[in-house]
Amino acid sequence: MTDLSPLLAKADETLPQSLERLFELVRIPSISTDPAFKADCQRAAEWLVKELNDLGFTASVRETPGHPMVVAHHTAASEDAPHALFYGHYDVQPVDPLNLWEDDPFAPAIKEKDGRKVITGRGTSDDKGQLLTFLEACRAYKAVNGSLPVRITILFEGEEESGSPSLKPFLSANEAELKADFALVCDTSMWDRETPAIAAALRGLVGEEITITAADRDLHSGLFGGAAANPVHILTRILADLHDETGNVTLPGFYEGVEETPSNIKASWDSLGRTAESFLGEVGLSIPSGEKGRSVLELTWARPTAEVNGIIGGYTGEGFKTVIAAKASAKVSFRLVGDQDPTKIRDSFRTYVKSRIPADCSVDFHEHGGSPAIQLSYDSPVLTKAKNALSDEWPKAAVVIGMGGSIPIVGDFQKMLGMDSLLVGFGQVDDRIHSPNEKYDLNSFHKGIRSWIRILDALAKN
Repeated sequence: MTDLSPLLAKADETLPQSLERLFELVRIPSISTDPAFKADCQRAAEWLVKELNDLGFTASVRETPGHPMVVAHHTAASEDAPHALFYGHYDVQPVDPLNLWEDDPFAPAIKEKDGRKVITGRGTSDDKGQLLTFLEACRAYKAVNGSLPVRITILFEGEEESGSPSLKPFLSANEAELKADFALVCDTSMWDRETPAIAAALRGLVGEEITITAADRDLHSGLFGGAAANPVHILTRILADLHDETGNVTLPGFYEGVEETPSNIKASWDSLGRTAESFLGEVGLSIPSGEKGRSVLELTWARPTAEVNGIIGGYTGEGFKTVIAAKASAKVSFRLVGDQDPTKIRDSFRTYVKSRIPADCSVDFHEHGGSPAIQLSYDSPVLTKAKNALSDEWPKAAVVIGMGGSIPIVGDFQKMLGMDSLLVGFGQVDDRIHSPNEKYDLNSFHKGIRSWIRILDALAKN
């Protein structure tokens, strides 16, 4: 059994220097969405390359049509060691509105908040503090052992906060160089301040916009009402019938590829104490919707959905206008799980809609993207090793969770590079990412470094 105490002690001893490096990176206003900060994004990439080269990596800035990528490689003590690709992003969100910040967003500091120490500044949590936990873990490993326990490739991008337009072309052009045994992503959160989490599932997404056309113009409801087709009626009936009385989605074939969550995983979720009342109470609700007989965590992490995101039709201005609209439209999204096929879901939805359209009316569709769900096996050796390593570091055992949303890069790694991703992050729900007064708990940064030391050691073992 590896004695990690010298490595962990080194992380503790050098925490002040690790913090200063984080402060240096946060001081660079690498806002990717604003062209005025293009030079700062370049500067952040170059700063990371210098740090990586100083750590013994072979690192370089890779230009793209947008902001540059940072790519680095490091060998391991053993040629047979696993190979991990670590991903993070150095760009940050804009700071607007600046007047709501308590301090300069690019002047990081350590402050007291609710009885604990936090690191303030834009990007401290999303994602500079997170990615540096990994680099500082590598630094401690190199300082004590002179080598790393696994082979590591680094990929840092500078456009995550602006939609990653350069990422897919870069992955495609550099597939052989970037492919590894698995990917490590540190852009997520813990369950609570004492309980680390590994995200094993991310829901996929299908977006559709439909427009139903009836008459060739808006009609007077007194003259035509009762005789002319009303596209608002047609549309709302179609949308209402997407679910049955038990909350199940009615599209033919919708549940193909959806598997039940293992009972032990559901039991671990139940033990977290998240009730419908506590979850929905935060938004002024109390009664769960969706499929009956399932917990709110199962509904939001492990079950597929069909949601209407917007409806437009008829007169919606001030006052009242008695018309039968010529057109009505809706935006509909489907969250996918398991092996649901986005193309099949889209085709099933369109077939379903077309079957409900009267012969003298028409429907048009507009696609708004589609991506499959990501599911890491709950008994994956990589996941199990990371879970045990995290449990050794934190007061409470690590939990395996799902995520209701999507992280596109994880899907890209799976689809383009054939790699599963291990999602481990140390953010907190109150980190205010994308908002004024972003922060990162000092404990998250410190124990995040220690956590990666433990994970790297665990991943190196058979």
